[in-house]
This record gives sequence, C-alpha cells and structure tokens, in this order.
Amino acid sequence: MKTTLNNRLLKKVIFISSFTVFFILNINISSAGNLWASLSYSTFFSPTDGPYLETYLSVVGNTVVFVKNDKNKYQGAIEITLIFKQNDSIKSFKKYNLLSPEIDDTSDINFNFIDQQRFLLHNGTYDFEITIADKNSKTHQQFRDKKTVIIDFPPDKIRISGIQLVESYKKSTESNVLTKSGYDIIPFVVNFFPEYVDTIIFYSEIYNTDAVLGENQKYLITYFIESYETHNQLSDFAKIKKQTSEKVNILFAQFDITNLASGNYNLVIEIRNKENKMFGSSKLFFQRSNPDIKLDIKDIASIDIENTFTAKFNDKKVLTDYIQSLYPVSTQLERMFNDNQLNTSDLETMQKYFYCFWLNRDKQNPEKKWLSYLEEVKKVNANYGTRIKRGYQTDRGRVYLQYGPPNTISRHPNEPSAYPYEIWHYYTLDNQKNKKFIFYNPDLVTNDYELIHSNAIGEISNYSWEAKIYGRNTEFGNPDETKGTKHYGGKADEYYDRPR
Repeated sequence: MKTTLNNRLLKKVIFISSFTVFFILNINISSAGNLWASLSYSTFFSPTDGPYLETYLSVVGNTVVFVKNDKNKYQGAIEITLIFKQNDSIKSFKKYNLLSPEIDDTSDINFNFIDQQRFLLHNGTYDFEITIADKNSKTHQQFRDKKTVIIDFPPDKIRISGIQLVESYKKSTESNVLTKSGYDIIPFVVNFFPEYVDTIIFYSEIYNTDAVLGENQKYLITYFIESYETHNQLSDFAKIKKQTSEKVNILFAQFDITNLASGNYNLVIEIRNKENKMFGSSKLFFQRSNPDIKLDIKDIASIDIENTFTAKFNDKKVLTDYIQSLYPVSTQLERMFNDNQLNTSDLETMQKYFYCFWLNRDKQNPEKKWLSYLEEVKKVNANYGTRIKRGYQTDRGRVYLQYGPPNTISRHPNEPSAYPYEIWHYYTLDNQKNKKFIFYNPDLVTNDYELIHSNAIGEISNYSWEAKIYGRNTEFGNPDETKGTKHYGGKADEYYDRPR
C-alpha cells in the first residue's frame, strides 16, 4: 500500500456507511472532550446516477469523551447533522451518530476514525450546514458551520470533479463505497501537509470530453502547484498527461513535495485541446509546513537592479516601511525572509529583494504593480491605522490588502451589550463564494479591530465569535459557550447570515 503518511501520524480506523465532493472544515471544540474533527467534501458525477457530493469526516480519537457501553467497553459517540438547502428549502439531509471503535482502556487512544457519506444532488447552488457534537460531553455543546456548495455538471461542457486528496490506496479486490477506478481510496481529510509528509496524492475525474472534443480525440491534462498568493505556477511541480476523449477520464496522480517550502498553495488541474485552448480547470487549496526550506539570500544577490525603479530608494527607513507593507500579499517564504533577515540586510540587498518581489508578480511592469499596491496601502493607513500601528499592520488593513475591498461592510459600533464590531462580506474570493470576516474592538478606545472569525480558507475560524462580541457585560461566561448570553438588541448572528 502506498501512503503519504509515516508512523508518526495517528492510526486511522475507517467507518463507511452504506450510502456514500471537497472543502476543509477544521473544528477545535473547547469543551470537556476538547473535540477535534475535520470535514472535507468533493463533487463528482455518475453517468448512471447523476451529480453527487461525497463528505469525509475525520475525528481525532483522543479528543473524544469515551464512556462504557452495554458490552462493558469504552466507546465515543459523535452526533452529526448534514443539511443541504436551497432558499431555506431542505433538499437533502442526514442526521446520525458516528460511533468510535470499542476499546478496553482509554489511557492511550492513538487512532482517528473516519466516516464517509454520499448525497445525490441536482445541479445548483446549496447552503451546506454542518452540526457536530460530542454526545458524551458534559455540555453536549453543538458546533455549526455553513458553506456554499456549487454542483455544476452540464452534459454539453467539459467539467472536472472536485480534487480528492488521498491518504493511501490499494488495488480493490471487490467493489465497495471506497472504490474508484479499481482502487480502494482512503481520503486525506485535512488540507495541511506537515514536513514529514513527502507526497501529495490526489484523484479527480474529467467529464464529457467525447461530447465536446469528439470521440477518440487527443487532449492534454496539465496539473501543477501554484502559489496561493501570486498564482505563479511552480516549475518544479508541473506535469502533463495525454488522454483520449471519453465520457469519463481519470486523473490519479501525485507530487513529491519534499522540497516544497512552507506556504499556501493551490493544486490545479487544467484541460486543454491540441491547440492549447483551455476547456476547464479545478483548484484545491492546501497548506505546507516545511521550515527547513528558506529563501536563499544568494539568489537575491545575483539580481541586477541598475536602471530599475528600486534603485532610487536610497532611504533605508522608507524602504523598510515599504517592505513591511508587503506582508499581507507575501508568501510564507517571503514572510520568513522579512522576519528573519530584513533588519540585518544592507540597503542594496533590500532594494534587490523589493524589485524581485514585484518582478515575480508582474514581469512586464513591476513598477506599475507596486504603485497600484502603494495606493491601497495609503488607504488602509488612513482608515485603519492607530497611534502605534500602521494600517497595514492591523487585521482590517491586512485583509483589505490581501483580498481587496469587501462587497459590503456591516458596522455596529453601538449595539447594546456588544463590543464594537464589523462584518465584511465578499461575494467571491478567488475561487471561493460567500466569505465573511468578523472584527471586533474589545478595548473600545483605539481603531484597532481584531479579526475573530472568518469562513475563508486559511483564515482564523472561531466558533465562539458571538460569545466574544457579547462578552462586554458578561462577567462569568461559560468557556464552552459559542453564542454568548443573549442581550436585548443583539443581532450579530442575523447580520452574519444576511450581510447588508
């Protein structure tokens, strides 16, 4: 069996229900059991059954409360509700209990347990609501999240399924719910790859190339890893595969990520015909931790900046401020260089780094790209700066610079019993839909609003955000509370669900 994980990861016990597409939901539940669970999904199309969505849930065993059952064995129980809605009308749902393996001793629980479900759904946009709770926790606190899911598999267009990350696979001896293309595939539920994982394995399906390109036509599948921040393709992580058009084609592939630096990335699949025209693409966000890979200052030293716009930056203090303002749009590797080497670098090295930064983002006109960004920096400095922080150093300034201006901002500086708070709403964010950011100001004095929750990929996710907002007049709060004590005029949840 080939696997991406070594023995340092927890063993996994697989539970598959009889009825079996990919976002990442990581829930850290601060309760008696300190429950940790991860949920992901991916969309597919079956020529016989139509579109379907597949969910994968992984629960960390040693974060679950185990109690004795009627067999005198210890067992955990997680209550899960999955609902798919359109315009408040429920189109599909499932509520069930996920039971852990039975064990004799709870002193050394070293396994995860995984559940997989399948939902047949018509093409359309759905509100996907998830509720999860540890049934044996003393508080039985429920934690909820909502995602926007799009099912789009028209019969006359080339479409790519969701990209399913794979932990391990083996040849299938008989067909079951895990089987795809002759393999039993164990899902890799989280989108985080620690340094000791050296391979990213993934599975995807391509539909309708025969209908669009013609039968038995050659076409190309290009797949690669790109920087999430810059969208630059990484040349060492790119491959091409030739295919012949069919109703369903398969891509089952992998990359060696031993030398992939820490950072945020997209795994990308593109479909192109013989003339290199792109007919479809699919992306999956993932994170990599690999602290041994660092930006080499020798690579920067070789850059020639004579007659470039950065050569005129002769004030080291000003250039330091400029470089620090790049943090919101920097890759993890660039941020590490900024944190570790900026203070000790000479002016010429800083000039070369600054030029290289913008050249990587616009090879035709890096200066124009910088000047456009500088105008946005000036805006956030004016709107979000404080006496001790530049605007780009604040949470609102960082989000604005990283993602651009939100479509709506809901400001609530004087709601009864609440700290001042704002809810920013983005209709689209890269390839994400309906993303929100919640900021609040607990000190009531400065202009420095803290980001406490977002449903965007890679951002902080805090399911107790309402308790924080309404903690202003609550002296003794329950640390497990997610909603907070109800107060007159409190409408944060309403503003979050229906931003305006």
